[in-house]
Amino acid sequence: MASTMDILAKLETTLRERKGADPGDSYVSSLYAKGDRKIAQKVGEEAVETAMAVAADDNGEIIKESADLLFHLMVLLEARGLSLADVASELAQREGLSGITEKANRT
Repeated sequence: MASTMDILAKLETTLRERKGADPGDSYVSSLYAKGDRKIAQKVGEEAVETAMAVAADDNGEIIKESADLLFHLMVLLEARGLSLADVASELAQREGLSGITEKANRT
């Protein structure tokens, strides 16, 4: 089985390639065509569905909804010209920093 990072890297490549696809032939391309706000709405919907799966104490649904959430978040990042590497860089900067301190340092 492919590693987690391999799967995410492959998905990023696919999402990048779908930017130029026909919106009638590609769900991802149709999201890009609808713009950042629609993609952000999908991220929000998937986040709520993930939270509902947690409330229902259903690990299978948590996994499925988390996959949907991560997928749509990656679509949003790609739409904005960002990547998981950008997010990982931010996380690396926070490594070893107390969450309380990090939150207090936000402007």
